[in-house]
Amino acid sequence: MLLVRRPHHGFTLLELLVVIAIIGLLAAYVGPRYFKQIGRSEQAVAKSQIEGFAKALHTYRIDVGQYPSTQEGLEALMHPPADSALARKWNGPYLEKAVPADPWSRPYNYRSPGSQEQDIEIISLGKDGQPGGVGDAADVTSY
Repeated sequence: MLLVRRPHHGFTLLELLVVIAIIGLLAAYVGPRYFKQIGRSEQAVAKSQIEGFAKALHTYRIDVGQYPSTQEGLEALMHPPADSALARKWNGPYLEKAVPADPWSRPYNYRSPGSQEQDIEIISLGKDGQPGGVGDAADVTSY
């Protein structure tokens, strides 16, 4: 009697475990690098937005003759001042869209005059939302 061996289809448990181990090693190597890059890009977005706000605020100052007050905030770039004499000089809006939140979904802090001997100060408190910090949690400022 002739025995015919059928080719077996599928994988053995050992083969599956080896593949899962390789995928796990790759994820452990690539994952931290990927998430570190995301943190850097959020910082870069915040810095870029702050630079854009600063340019718009400088244009506002040229038109109106002064920076918006801390109380008026960055919203002054979208709406004319309440003072009618200043409102006549206002030539905005100075931003194409409404003032966005920072990359961590918190509002930017604006002060005029700034605390670092600057005319204005725009701050994002970073990932942790607390003053100071390092890495992803570092503050992003206009000075």
